[in-house]
Parts: sequence; C-alpha cells; structure tokens
Amino acid sequence: MRIVRTIPLLLASGLLTVSAADAGEGTFGWLSGDWYLTLGASGMVAPKFEGSNSLLLSATPIISLGKVGPAARFTSRNDNISLALIDDGGVRAGLTGKFLFSRSSKDELKGLDPVRWGGEVGGFFEFYPTDWLRARAELRHGIRAHDGFVADIAADAFYDITPTVRISGGPRVSFASSGYFDSYYGVNAKEAAASGLSEYHPGGGLKSTGLGGAITWKVTEPMTASLFGEYARLMGPAADSSLVKERGQRDQFTVGVSTTYRFNFSM
Repeated sequence: MRIVRTIPLLLASGLLTVSAADAGEGTFGWLSGDWYLTLGASGMVAPKFEGSNSLLLSATPIISLGKVGPAARFTSRNDNISLALIDDGGVRAGLTGKFLFSRSSKDELKGLDPVRWGGEVGGFFEFYPTDWLRARAELRHGIRAHDGFVADIAADAFYDITPTVRISGGPRVSFASSGYFDSYYGVNAKEAAASGLSEYHPGGGLKSTGLGGAITWKVTEPMTASLFGEYARLMGPAADSSLVKERGQRDQFTVGVSTTYRFNFSM
C-alpha cells in the first residue's frame, strides 16, 4: 500500500504550490475570472457489480469545473468530478469526487450485507510528459459507502485523426485500502452462513490493472461525443475474494458512449 500513501504527498505538493502562488490574491481574488463547467453523461454496458460475471446497462454523470486557462489537451471519461485549483496547460491539480450507487443484496449477492450509496472525495494531479501523452492520478476517500481509500492511475496517448476526431488509449491501475475491499469484497461469518460463500477478510493492495481506449468526436466547439471501451483484470484482495472466485470473474469488460457540453462563465 506504499503507493496509496505516496500519492497524497504528490497531491498535497501540487495544491500547496497553487495555494502559495495565489495567497496574495485572497479567496475572492482567486474566484474572480473566467470559469468553465463541463456536464455530460455516459451510458454503458458494464459488470452488474465489481467482480460480477453478468453485464448491466447503466449510466453515470460527467462533471468538471475549473478556471479557464490554456485549452485542455486531453480529457477522459474516466476522469471523475473535478475542480481544478491549478491549470497552466501542462499541469492540473485540484479536488475530485465520485458518486457511488448502492449495491443491493439479491441474486449472486443474496445473503451479503448491502452496500449503501455514497461517494468518494479527494484530490487529483495530472501532467503531460509529451504533447501526446497525459498521466493522471486520483486519490479518494470513501463517504458512507465505505471508509477506505482508492487510488487510480492512468496514462493516455492521444492522436487527432482529423481536426474533429481523436483516438486515445492507455493503461490503468487501481489500488485500495482494506476499508474499501471489506465493503465490496469481504464476507464475514454471518454473511458466509447466509450466502453460502466462503468467509473472507481482505487487506489492502492492488485492486486491478487494465487498458482503456476511446474515439472522440468534437461535434461543435463546446460539445463532444465518444465511443469507449475498458478492460480490467481484478488483482490482489479483489481477485482472492470468494465472491469473485465462487460466483464472479476477474475479467471485467465495459463498452459505452458518452457526451459532454462545456459552458463558459465569469465571476
């Protein structure tokens, strides 16, 4: 779990840098200026729950907020709700959050305690090693649904086939603490007796590795549409869970479409 403890230091370093740079402006001085708000949604066919071998049609929101700076070189549907506190074109850092839907106790999950709806909040840091590659890391802490940490790291290479059509893709890796794994993959003695699954008490560690890619079309200047696909291979405590071994599978596939619209405004 060293990586989960290291990412907060990187995020804190980036946020402290922007705070120091803006200290002389004051809070309201920082808020004034040009801002953007990107809203959208993704519709996808994805596993019914993490580790499931069944697919389900679902939808998720896309939200991003920040001060207008140099034009963003790249955005991904994997980026969670973001508020950029620093954005100079080559480096972005700020706050991030994610909605988590509830998980009911039925079908393959019958006998397990339900997972409540909730969310995750934390920070993100992204940079461009080259003009065609973006690396991004997010560290989030659970609220209500779980009490653990989740760290997602992704790198995406991108290429413009035409001025309005872009292809992109790259590797993904995810880590989580025991608090997260216990909520989504743990099986205590009572749950084992009720569900028939083997008892399992996970620790923290590597959650998954995988690949993702997308084709994005700039419909108009503020509007985009994408076709995307993702593959994740569950690892570590997730792969060792009796829920995955006895009723699910390690290979997780997602395909879907998304659309976003960007609004510009001033404060």
